[in-house]
Amino acid sequence: MKKLIYLDNAATTKTAPEVVEAMLPYFTEHYGNPSTVYSLGGESKKAITAARETIAGALGAQTEEIYFTAGGSESDNWALKATAEAYKSKGNHIITTKIEHHAILHSCEWLEKHGYEITYLPVDENGVVKIDELKKAIRPETILISVMFANNEIGTIQPIREIGEIAHEHGILFHTDAVQAFGQVPINVDEYHIDMLSASGHKLNGPKGIGFLYIRKGVKIRSFVHGGAQERKRRAGTENVPGIVGLGKATERAMATMKERTDKEIELRDYLIDRVLKEIPYTRLNGHRTTRLPNNANFSFQFVEGESLLIMLDMEGICGSSGSACTSGSLDPSHVLLAIGLPHEIAHGSLRLTLNEEITKEDLDFVVENLKRIIDRLRSMSPLYEDFVKKNK
Repeated sequence: MKKLIYLDNAATTKTAPEVVEAMLPYFTEHYGNPSTVYSLGGESKKAITAARETIAGALGAQTEEIYFTAGGSESDNWALKATAEAYKSKGNHIITTKIEHHAILHSCEWLEKHGYEITYLPVDENGVVKIDELKKAIRPETILISVMFANNEIGTIQPIREIGEIAHEHGILFHTDAVQAFGQVPINVDEYHIDMLSASGHKLNGPKGIGFLYIRKGVKIRSFVHGGAQERKRRAGTENVPGIVGLGKATERAMATMKERTDKEIELRDYLIDRVLKEIPYTRLNGHRTTRLPNNANFSFQFVEGESLLIMLDMEGICGSSGSACTSGSLDPSHVLLAIGLPHEIAHGSLRLTLNEEITKEDLDFVVENLKRIIDRLRSMSPLYEDFVKKNK
């Protein structure tokens, strides 16, 4: 049986053994509802409080500013839609970017149908927000700026501190989708002037179906899910206690290992990038060369169709992606790659490889050798490549 080389950690990560171990008692032993008054429920409530404290500490936030959700998409929806509703008396204008996750973009589309105006900021060829365009987009009726911390496809990290400063100078709330960044890079909500932040457990070796929204004290957004009084009356529904415990443990683990883990990922990421760019012609790295997530490498290969590339890699036991996991079934080119200026035919030939702490240099050598072979084969079947070679002889 071929060894599995999993390089799609931006889509999801393997739940760490210590995370699973921490969760297990809350399925069978400490299974009480945390809203009850008896001691069995009290054990669950204590576990939720401990996880909340861990996550708040990781962000430099206050414990009561962390609200548990079902994941990053819910957190993004909550931040945008509830802010729009709560601050509509001030204005109806929101600023975001063209390269956000679809949880943001589709929420913005929904808001546009309900009378809100959205400005979608352009980015440069590396996927970095244009600060001058942001400043120009601000209006008296602007109530929210939402810019992702780091892009889920190309890995580019945004100038979040500068964006937060600009937002606060104008009295505008600032939200960041940090689903890819939380646990990968240090984040302090006060230093970065962040009012709301979304994160998801399964991106940092935690369980699926759990996330959180950080909401700075004083931000007056209302409930998104109505029903009971859970999460200090802001998010109804019986708490996912095992998931919350798992998210807390995954956060603790990520913070404890961040420096050593990401140093290794950066070294291997750069090794992979250097080999691919040097050894496979007509290849482009997407995203900023250095100001990117430690584990992210995204390439476009001319004269190659991304879906065929993924299938052939899978046959060799290599898991990669052509873009966001949420749109992997789509045949449309990535909206992120189009936003950084790639033509459709090149955007279609993209490959995202995202590392984890278990990946070795030998694994990446195996990947590169297979990439070279597969791309040569796919190009040999491409009439466009044949015409290109003839013209450039």
